[in-house]
Amino acid sequence: MTRHLYIHIPFCHHICPYCAFYKHRPGALANQAFIDAILNEARIRVSEVEIKPETIYFGGGTPSALSSSHIKRLCTGLHEIFDLSDLKEWTIESNPATFDLRKAKLFRELGITRPSLGVQSFHPATLKTLGRDHSADDAVAAFETLREAGFQNISVDLMFSIPGQKLADWDYDLSVALNLESEHISCYNLTYEEDTDFMKRHQSGELDADEDRDASTFYHTIERLEAGGFHHYEISNYARDGFQSLHNQAYWTGRDYLGLGPSAVSTIRNVRWKTLPDTAAYTRAMHAGDEVKSEIENLTEEDKRLEAIALQLRTSKGLPSDYVGGLSTIDSLTQQGLLIKQGDNYCLTHEGKALADPIAAALA
Repeated sequence: MTRHLYIHIPFCHHICPYCAFYKHRPGALANQAFIDAILNEARIRVSEVEIKPETIYFGGGTPSALSSSHIKRLCTGLHEIFDLSDLKEWTIESNPATFDLRKAKLFRELGITRPSLGVQSFHPATLKTLGRDHSADDAVAAFETLREAGFQNISVDLMFSIPGQKLADWDYDLSVALNLESEHISCYNLTYEEDTDFMKRHQSGELDADEDRDASTFYHTIERLEAGGFHHYEISNYARDGFQSLHNQAYWTGRDYLGLGPSAVSTIRNVRWKTLPDTAAYTRAMHAGDEVKSEIENLTEEDKRLEAIALQLRTSKGLPSDYVGGLSTIDSLTQQGLLIKQGDNYCLTHEGKALADPIAAALA
């Protein structure tokens, strides 16, 4: 049985220059027809897939940018279509300035339990470099609004190793997040993604990359957040006791999940597909009753093994030894102090964490 549901809301009032996710400005597409298209897809999939969600994740885009009436229509429809009696976690990605106290309270009333606040930085210069459309004060106010609305599980997203960002600037970001007393903090190393403005500027030499800076900032992050009571449970994620993301852990451990909405990915019983990545075409197709699956792929056992190496190795629980083949490689990485055997799993050492991707490639 599938236990995890993802819904993609592609609308952003402002397009960030580093983001490669499928998104666009709302225009005339953020309407009731779009919400009804998602609910139509949900009705179709629930007849095909045995699903009783333990987690729901609204990603994007900026789901919190939906109007209150559309959020309510979507959530109410999901309650009607799915059996949510086992639901443990319902996340909504949200950006500062896209909700007020009334809207935040509506999120809670509809069953959402976990806002993930896309802050990226509390430092004005870094926010400017990232092209964000909110201020540091907006971000703090948004967090406080979520607390006032009654949320007891709030995640804050931050980005580091930004061109021009000094270690002191990043330390300030961490200090603000710690002072807010959030339950979860995600810290992402900036990467240059294809088809983004940042990639073009990087290729032109305007924006730099520095692996030594990445590593030193990464280790500083671990030190600061662990000292602040957080567990480093995945390369980019830190949580207080009991607040690890259930939904993301399902991805990392290879669980089945159903994705709805344009560009959403699903993996069910070794079959993976991507929903049509075109909001207008998706909406028309779902109202016409047409199929919106694309890029259908049958996953082999080798596909699953390689994904497990890439994803589970990044977690604090590590990679089950069943997925590892070459013992000579394991021995070499262990002797170098990059891997350690804990029970039946291989885990990255402190030194190995900054090299997670090349270590995974060596084990593949």
